[in-house]
Amino acid sequence: MMTPVTTLTVALLWFCLVACTWTASLDGKTGGQLSGVSNISSFLLDETSGTLYLGARDTILALNASTLSNTHTPIMWTVPEENRKTCEKKGKSEVDCQNYILVLELVSESQIYACGTYAFNPQCVYINTGDFSLEVEADGRVRVESGRGKCPFDPKNSVTTVTADGILYSATTSNFMGTAAHISRATGKEAERVRTIESSSWLSAPEFVSSAVVRYSQDASAGDDDDEIFFFFTEVAEEYNFYSEIKVPRVARVCKGDVGGMKTLQKRWTSFLKAGLVCEDRERGERYNTLRAVYTLEQRPAEPRSTNFYGLFSSQWECVSAVCVYSVADILEVMSGPFKEQSCESSSNPEPDFRPRPGQCISRALKAEGFESSLSLPDDMLSFLRDHPLMERSVVAVPLMVRRGITYTKIAVTLMPVSNGNHAAILHLGTDTGELHRVSVGGGEPTLLQEIPMFHKPVNNILLHQDQVIVGSGVSIAGVTAVGCSLFPTCELCVLAKRQGCVWREGICTPVTSRAPQAEGPEEPQWPCESAEARCSPDVQVLQVRAGLQILLPCVQVSPHPCFWTHPPGRHTRLLHWDLVVMVTNETVGSYSCSCQEDREGQKGRGQCLRAAYELVLQDPSTGGSVGHARLRGSVGLYLACLFLGLLFGAFLLAFLRKRSPTPGRVSQKEGGAL
Repeated sequence: MMTPVTTLTVALLWFCLVACTWTASLDGKTGGQLSGVSNISSFLLDETSGTLYLGARDTILALNASTLSNTHTPIMWTVPEENRKTCEKKGKSEVDCQNYILVLELVSESQIYACGTYAFNPQCVYINTGDFSLEVEADGRVRVESGRGKCPFDPKNSVTTVTADGILYSATTSNFMGTAAHISRATGKEAERVRTIESSSWLSAPEFVSSAVVRYSQDASAGDDDDEIFFFFTEVAEEYNFYSEIKVPRVARVCKGDVGGMKTLQKRWTSFLKAGLVCEDRERGERYNTLRAVYTLEQRPAEPRSTNFYGLFSSQWECVSAVCVYSVADILEVMSGPFKEQSCESSSNPEPDFRPRPGQCISRALKAEGFESSLSLPDDMLSFLRDHPLMERSVVAVPLMVRRGITYTKIAVTLMPVSNGNHAAILHLGTDTGELHRVSVGGGEPTLLQEIPMFHKPVNNILLHQDQVIVGSGVSIAGVTAVGCSLFPTCELCVLAKRQGCVWREGICTPVTSRAPQAEGPEEPQWPCESAEARCSPDVQVLQVRAGLQILLPCVQVSPHPCFWTHPPGRHTRLLHWDLVVMVTNETVGSYSCSCQEDREGQKGRGQCLRAAYELVLQDPSTGGSVGHARLRGSVGLYLACLFLGLLFGAFLLAFLRKRSPTPGRVSQKEGGAL
């Protein structure tokens, strides 16, 4: 058994170790890893109360959105042992037979609708936001509803949900095997719950990504147009008859007032239309066919028709990420065009001669013609729509940015005003390695602003709240500053961001409006930074290395344009962000340099800029001295320093306590006398 002195020493050492680990992991950001929480999958931000709700495995949390600290005791929503055993008997693993909360939606100011997989038997509950508790029935039991069609059975299956007027719209799988996928109005009056039909022409092995409501009813200029709900997903293309499956991104749209047909398409959507999304770099002849995330943003507040959808894409065949933007107007224009004929017997595109047009929402004008609701639509028109849900043309966009060697997982967008009254977009992009990247786009070439290490796990959500970006992973949550000229830490980036209203003054990047314009006085220099010759002539870093070491040589690029390394032959691995990993051998020592393409101020085209230069010198193993390193992360250094100080403090404390305590001999004599 440990003595009190030893116990106290161990406790102090443990405290120092934990404190240092926490300090090193946060790296100056708000938030951190959430204790006892895993598999955070759903995020809900209530802007009114400033509360962030998280759905995790068996747990629902409420955090202050500004401080990211708990506001209430977490709700534990676990699966009884009997249900877990039943799930495992059906062939599912113990890990999957838990309750993964995948759906969190505000259905009123005081209620949240939460759904979990509940050991492959999805269930939904109501949460009272006032005291953050589960709603109960009159008999005291928790109010529970079936989650079928609202939440998948399998936590690995995709789901996206959105609410309109307190009604839940869901896109997910609705059976135990995960083979039946539907887009549905999942709550509300039973007679008005409609969904897609079970046909591969409507949905073909979809992977749902995102959903959004465009509320024309809030726009006085829109008249009495019905609100529309958009769903974004990737599915297997039925129109291509290839040996291998070809995945294509799609957007589907339904009308909020759709209640199904009277006979044909009864309790099925009568407004379901879908179209392909094309994100294509025509200069390179590349198309990015996997949709990973979508961010919805009104370009002009309170104008629903100004809504843009920023799509994050990757390729099915290589590691590359791209961002394309689509407007509501572009999507609706395609959905007003020709329908695609999916029959092998005919390649013509049918032009329907129906009134109303198939898939059209019931507007005030149609109501004046006698079409009071979708129940009034003619059967022949609905039969045509049932067989032709896909549009002939796709919604095409050119990438705002393309980055190779990086897999982005999530996106959020903020708009910054520019001097001419327009806005430029700042893309906040999460990576599969737990980083947050900021890229400025608009009016020119994209500019990489920041690469911020956040977690050791992939980023699975990004939310914007007031002036901060909230970034989440499966086990952590953190916040960083969202907007402002302070995002541009160097003179080069600040000058490139002048279209965002920033200017480089006295060593910092500040808004143009931060200083009142003067009638007379010197103008801002066109290029206040060092010359390109000085900027592109870095000093050569001489690194002494030993054979067998693996070292990292950084190459920092300020734009998404490509970089190129020149180096001796040997074993090299290029990492993300153009860094290079070198395995040191007799053959790999020598000169290394990294050159990047960049846009030159006041010049057309791109030039080459030397961003880094190294000279690796093989050190004699018998000699002393330190080995040069190209990069040392501050967090690791801080961790080691804290650990050393903790050990040193513990040693001094142990010596002090032993000096103050009686010797073993005296203790024995005293105890002997007592006997």
